[in-house]
Amino acid sequence: MIPILILAAGESRRMRGLDKLAEPVGGQPLLRRIAAEAVRVAPTFVALHHRADERLTLLDGLPVTALGVPEAAEGQSGTLRGSVARLPECDAFLVVLADLPEITGDDMSRIIAARQSQRDALIWRGAMPDGRPGHPVLFDASLRPQFADLQGDDGAGAVVRPLRDRTVLLRFADDRARLDLDTPEDWAAYRNRKT
Repeated sequence: MIPILILAAGESRRMRGLDKLAEPVGGQPLLRRIAAEAVRVAPTFVALHHRADERLTLLDGLPVTALGVPEAAEGQSGTLRGSVARLPECDAFLVVLADLPEITGDDMSRIIAARQSQRDALIWRGAMPDGRPGHPVLFDASLRPQFADLQGDDGAGAVVRPLRDRTVLLRFADDRARLDLDTPEDWAAYRNRKT
């Protein structure tokens, strides 16, 4: 089994009181959209902490497993440390950031499938057309113990950086591997781009 882990535990601090994961994308809240894409692909777990009750409501009716992750108060590394520890036994796990509005289930499937054809790697991830690494990121389960040591707000950087030579980059045709929306201005620019 290869589960999908959606990181949705952040505070949305830069949104000045709004919750970016509740912002509409394609007629539905962003968190619901990304979770609906994920459940088409694999068992889906959603890491929650800040605004957990509100965000659970956004997921109502979807077959996801919510993971309460108090470690999220420490930042993204804490979220990863706590949520990866709560995943069931698996061969690998796909980490998806909840604030990437253009990532699709097909993108997730493509990254998971790459593991079958490129077995000497330990990390498989989405990338920009120019090869810059992005998201989602699939981690081999052998890396799971390394997540227990993550600190600060570096995300999985301490796991990823030493393994560049064991990482497969899957280039997407556009910028969706790195298109995250953190501020009201980001959202306005994104919406202008879509019209």
